[in-house]
Amino acid sequence: MTGKEIRQKFLDFFEQKDHTIVKSSSLVPEDDPTLLFTNAGMNQFKDTFLGVEKRNYSRAATCQKVVRAGGKHNDLENVGRTARHHTFFEMLGNFSFGDYFKRGVINYAWEFLTKVLGLDKEKLYISVFHEDDEAFNIWKNEIGIPEERISKLGEKENFWSMGDTGPCGPCSEIHIDQGPEIGCGSSECDPECDCDRFLELWNLVFMQYDRDAEGILHPLPKPSIDTGMGLERIAAVVQNVTSNFDTDLIRPIIEETASIAGIRYKDNEKLDISLRVIADHARATTFLIADGVIPANEGRGYVLKRIMRRAMRHGRLIGIKENFFYKICEFVVDFMSDHYLELVDKKNYISKIVKQEESRFKNTLTTGLKITESLIEKYKSDKLIPGEEIFTLYDTYGFPVDLLEDIAEENGFSLDMEGFKKEMSAQQEKAKKAWSGSGDTAVDERFKKLASKFSTGFDGYDKLSLESEILGIIGGGNETDEAKQGDKIEIILAKTPFYPEGGGETGDKGYIKSDSAVAEVKNTKKYAESLIIHEAEVLNGTLKVGDIITAEVYSEFRKAVEKNHTSTHLIHKALREVLGDHVRQSGSLVDSEKMRFDFTHFSPLSREEIIEIENIVNKKIQENLPVKKEITDIDTAIQKGAMAIFGEKYGDTVRVVSVNDFSKELCGGCHVNNTGEIGLFKITTETSVASGIRRIEALTGIKAFEELSKTYRMVEDTAGLLKTVPSKLFESVDSQNKKVKELEKQLQELKDKLNSQKTEKLLDNVKEKNGIKVLTLRADEQDINSLRNMTDVAKAKLKSGIVLIGSENKGKAIFICGVTKDLTDKYKAGDIVKKVAAVCGGSGGGKPEMAQAGAKDINKIDEALDTVYNIL
Repeated sequence: MTGKEIRQKFLDFFEQKDHTIVKSSSLVPEDDPTLLFTNAGMNQFKDTFLGVEKRNYSRAATCQKVVRAGGKHNDLENVGRTARHHTFFEMLGNFSFGDYFKRGVINYAWEFLTKVLGLDKEKLYISVFHEDDEAFNIWKNEIGIPEERISKLGEKENFWSMGDTGPCGPCSEIHIDQGPEIGCGSSECDPECDCDRFLELWNLVFMQYDRDAEGILHPLPKPSIDTGMGLERIAAVVQNVTSNFDTDLIRPIIEETASIAGIRYKDNEKLDISLRVIADHARATTFLIADGVIPANEGRGYVLKRIMRRAMRHGRLIGIKENFFYKICEFVVDFMSDHYLELVDKKNYISKIVKQEESRFKNTLTTGLKITESLIEKYKSDKLIPGEEIFTLYDTYGFPVDLLEDIAEENGFSLDMEGFKKEMSAQQEKAKKAWSGSGDTAVDERFKKLASKFSTGFDGYDKLSLESEILGIIGGGNETDEAKQGDKIEIILAKTPFYPEGGGETGDKGYIKSDSAVAEVKNTKKYAESLIIHEAEVLNGTLKVGDIITAEVYSEFRKAVEKNHTSTHLIHKALREVLGDHVRQSGSLVDSEKMRFDFTHFSPLSREEIIEIENIVNKKIQENLPVKKEITDIDTAIQKGAMAIFGEKYGDTVRVVSVNDFSKELCGGCHVNNTGEIGLFKITTETSVASGIRRIEALTGIKAFEELSKTYRMVEDTAGLLKTVPSKLFESVDSQNKKVKELEKQLQELKDKLNSQKTEKLLDNVKEKNGIKVLTLRADEQDINSLRNMTDVAKAKLKSGIVLIGSENKGKAIFICGVTKDLTDKYKAGDIVKKVAAVCGGSGGGKPEMAQAGAKDINKIDEALDTVYNIL
C-alpha cells in the first residue's frame, strides 16, 4: 500500500463516519502569535475547541502539513540522524468538537488500524494517562487489549498540550511492536523504552482543558477529541521498512538527490545522513515558501533560511558543487502536487526564491568555510572559538552561527556564545521614536454632486504659485457666493498648484489671496476625476465666487513632502535589492514630517538589512541623481520596466517617475528634481501591520538630522547620569543591569525566607482530620512561585500531611495544594484543589503531590479553604 493510498484511505474512512474533510491549513498559523509554525492538525481548530468559533460540523478529518523546527516542537537537529525525525511531515487527524469522546475515538482508531490497514492486533500496545481510568477500561474491557499491554504513564508521556498555553488534556497512544530485532535489543524493552521497537503510531488526545498563562487548567465548554498520526510513520509500518525515509513518500526525493550527486543511497552512512537531511529540508522549504514564508534573518524566515542553508551545506558534503537545491524543490512540487494543488502554480516562485538564497549562500559559504578552517587551526589547542571571532564571521561575512555550531561540533570544538552575545549587544541600535499612522479620510458624499458641476485643472508639478479664478465656495455644507473673515470653507478653483491628497501623499497647504482677502489652505483633497477641494479659513477680508486670486503653495511644506515621496521610491528599490524581487509596495503615507512605507515581506527586517537599506538610499542621495518625470501610455511604461503600485488605479495615460537608472515607477505625486535635495535619510521604525505586510517609517532632510541630534543628546544626558562617556554607555548600563538583577535576586531570597518564617509560625494552626495533619493558610498578593515555595516548606515541616494555601492576587483567587508523598495513594492534590476551587467557581489540576487552581470569586476564598476538612 503506497503512502498516497494510506492518506486517501484515512480520509475516506472518516468521511464514511460522517466527518467533514477539511483542507490542510497554511503552515503559517492564522491569528495565533503563540505559534511559529503550524505544528499539529488541531491548530486550525483551536478556537473551535475553545468554544470561540462555531463551525457547521462537529466532526472533521484532515491531512495537515506540519513543520516542527522552532519553539516547543523543534526536531531540526535530529533530522537525518534518526529514522523518524522531520522538519516537515504530514499529520493525519480526526477531530470531534463536543460530539464523540473517548469511546468513539478509540473504536475508530482501532477499526482503521486493524481492519482498513490490516495491522496485527497482537502487536499493538496502548498507553494512557495514569489518572485516566475511563480510557484504560475502554481499551481493556471493550476493545479487549490485555492489561499487560496497557501502560499507565505520567504527564510527560500522556498529557498533551499544543504549547505553553491553550487547549490540552490527557491522551492515549497506540504503539506497535516491531519485533526484538529492532531497537535496543534488551529483553526488558517495553513501550516506555525510547528505542524504536515499540513505535508510537497514533496519539488520541482527549481535549478537556484550556491552560492559561499561569498554568491553570480551565475546563473546556465541551470535551473534544484531537488525534494525530504521522503519515510517514504509519507508511513505514505498512510498507515494512524501518525508516520513514525508506517509504515511497520520501525515498524518491532521496534518489533524485543521489542522482544529482552521482552517488548511491545506502552505500555510505555519512553520505546517507546528508541525503536524508536534503530530502527532508526540501519538503519543508517547498511548503514553507508556498505558504508565504521566505528566507530572512528573523522569525519564520530565519528558520526557513536555516533549513535551506543546512540542506545546501549537506549538498557540498556529498560532493555537489553547483546550485542544486532548487532542483530538489522543483521535484518535490511535481511529486506532491497531486494532493497539494497549491504547489502547482507556485513552482516557478519557489524555484526563484531557492535559487536566490542558494546563490547568496554559495558566496557566504565559500568565504566563511575558509575562515572557519583557519579558526579551527588557530584554536586547535583550546578547541574553543572566542566570541569576537564568531561575531566577526557573522557580522562581516554573514556566516550563520548555527552552521558554525555544526562545524564546531563535528570537529570537537566549543563556541564562546556568551562572548558572541556581548559583541552583538555592543552593536544594538538605540531605541527610536515611533509614529502611529493618521489613517484615511472618508469621502464626503456631498462632493459627488459638485463634481458634475465643477472641474479643476492641476498645474502644480513645476509651479508653486499661479493665478486662477474661484469657481465655487462651500460654507457649512452649502454653496455660497462669498465668505468672510473667520469662515471655514471649501474653495473650488479653475486651476490650482495645490497637490490634492492621494497616492499616499498628503494634500498641499498654503494661501489663496485676492485683492481684498486672504484665506489659509489647511488641506487639499480630490473627489472624482477632476474636483479639487481646498479646505481653508478666511484670515481677513471677503472672498467671492468669480474673484481672480493667487494660489500659493507653502514652499517649505511642499519641498519636505517631495523629499519624503522620492525617498519612498528609493527605499522601494533598495528593499528589492536587499530582500528580493518579491517585495512590492502595498501602501504609503507621505507628509512634510515623515514617510511611511508598507511592503510585502514575510519576516521582520534584521538590523543588518535595515542598515544596508539605509546605506543604499543615502548613497543614491549623495550621488545627486536626476529625477525624471514623463507622461506616456501605460503599455509603454510597463514594457520599459516601470512598476505599478498595489491598489492604485491607472488610466491609459500614466506619469512615470525615474530616478536615473535606479528606480522607475508609475506615480502621480510630487518629487524632487535631484536626489541630493533629500539631504539625509534615516529609518526610525520597522514593524508588522498585517500578515505578510511590513512597515518602515523614516525621516528625511532636516527632520532626520534633528532626530539623530536628539538621540545623541539623549545618549550624552544618559551617560552623564551614569557618570560615564557616550562611548562607554553600554558597558555602564550593562553593569547597572547586572547589579539590579542581583538585588532582585536577593530581594526574592529575603521574600522566600520571610514566607518560610511565616509558614513556620502558622504551623501551630495545623489540625487533624481522620488522623491526617492538615494546614490551611491565607497568603494574599503572592505570586505562584512564592506560594509553591511556601507549600514545599510547610510539607517539609509537616513531614506527613496536606497543605492548602489560598491567595487573592490581582483580583483573582489562587489555590495551591500540596500532599506529602506518603499520602498520595489516598489523597491527590489535583482532586483536592479542584473541589476547593469549585467553591469560588473555578477549577484546576496538577500532579498528586502538587496542584493549583484559579477562580474569579475572591469573596469565598476563606470558605473554600475550610471545605478541605469536609473533603477528607
